[in-house]
Amino acid sequence: MKIAVTSTGKDLDSPMDPRFGRAAYILIVDPDTMAFEVVDNAENVNAFKGAGIQAAATISDKKADVLLTGFCGPNAFKTLEAANVKVGGDVSGTVREAVAAYVDGKVALVSSPNAQGHW
Repeated sequence: MKIAVTSTGKDLDSPMDPRFGRAAYILIVDPDTMAFEVVDNAENVNAFKGAGIQAAATISDKKADVLLTGFCGPNAFKTLEAANVKVGGDVSGTVREAVAAYVDGKVALVSSPNAQGHW
């Protein structure tokens, strides 16, 4: 299993970034070993539009099963749903804390977007 987590920094103890498409980084974490890959999301941070869709495509390409983030807009959510990536919304804390909460069953998966587009 791979868990994608939006992050403000490049390590597991970085605070989560509440934005999905415009997050500074996305960490792809193996919850069994806590090994991770850093995805620099700079290309999408200042995108005029389509940041969520592009970030969703990246997560899909990295074969993530779950996304943990604060807020996910409608277009990104549709893209993630089409790629069979589950979304845990309204998640906060550090990347490490978010992964632990998901593994412990403390993260609710959302069935619809929890933000407007272009946030």
